[in-house]
Amino acid sequence: MRGHAEVVESIEGFVEENLSLLKEVPDSWQPSDVLPDMKGEGWRESVRLLRDQARGVPDEILIVLVGNAVTEEALPTYQTMLNRHPGITDETGRSDSPWARWTRGWTAEENRHGEILSRYLYLSGRVNMRAFEITTQHLIRNGFDPKTDNDPYRGLIYTSFQERATKISHGNTARLANEKGDPTLGKICALVTGDESRHEEAYKRFAGKIMEVDPSEAVQAFAQIMKNTVTMPARLMADGVATDLFAQFAEVAQRIGVYTMRDYADIIDHLVDYWKISSLSGLTGEAAKGQDYLGGLAQRYRGLADRMEKQPEGATKRPFSWIFNRSV
Repeated sequence: MRGHAEVVESIEGFVEENLSLLKEVPDSWQPSDVLPDMKGEGWRESVRLLRDQARGVPDEILIVLVGNAVTEEALPTYQTMLNRHPGITDETGRSDSPWARWTRGWTAEENRHGEILSRYLYLSGRVNMRAFEITTQHLIRNGFDPKTDNDPYRGLIYTSFQERATKISHGNTARLANEKGDPTLGKICALVTGDESRHEEAYKRFAGKIMEVDPSEAVQAFAQIMKNTVTMPARLMADGVATDLFAQFAEVAQRIGVYTMRDYADIIDHLVDYWKISSLSGLTGEAAKGQDYLGGLAQRYRGLADRMEKQPEGATKRPFSWIFNRSV
């Protein structure tokens, strides 16, 4: 039986075929395409308009926006994570293998997300930028363990899940920003959502190819990721003040519908359907058990979501350093 790294290396031709899911640099949006042109004569008016629009964004949306921006700014950790997985590693830092070119291209596109979100936050005047920067530094320093055990199968499955989750979160933030009268923020979040959608599709295809080549091992990897629960990239965020900043941020995201337990269940359902888990045949005994587990998992989380939604409203509001200690 081939090892996971060997299987991952064997699908490099397939990865090459899907590098088109990365855009060429000249065709990519850049933060300066959306934000005020500070060298132009009308920069003061552009900044004033941005700030006027941002003034109507509620604190709850700001909290989610800051949490999402901090998550995006921890990009060095995520590139390091991918390069720890055997078979995917960029051996020299500029290797020409399809996997290495994918990882660097993905990182280059993701890098724009933190850039545009942090610049918007700075120009808006609504956020304590020092608290934001402290949180970002803490998160990169604290690190991130996605519980993949550096297994490339688990790594690709985890990233498929996480890219879809990020797409949902930014997409819902875009919708809420537009509803609250901030089309600039809406456009920013929509651009990020578009990138995440392409990245999600790529990782799903890569993991799907592994499901075809090595179904039993791939299904077991999928089941193990879900049994561990999907660890969110910003789980170890800290601002030096709150005792569990991520939990507070996640509660606000759940409350306003940016990313919820129901979304988590829907992602499981989507991936199970996309990879045709229920129709896979010839699986080993352990893989068959994983197949059964995955088939009923989304419904279990929907039951949990139902119970959460029935709980009485009136969650305790907590201060956030990100918004000058106002309580949300």
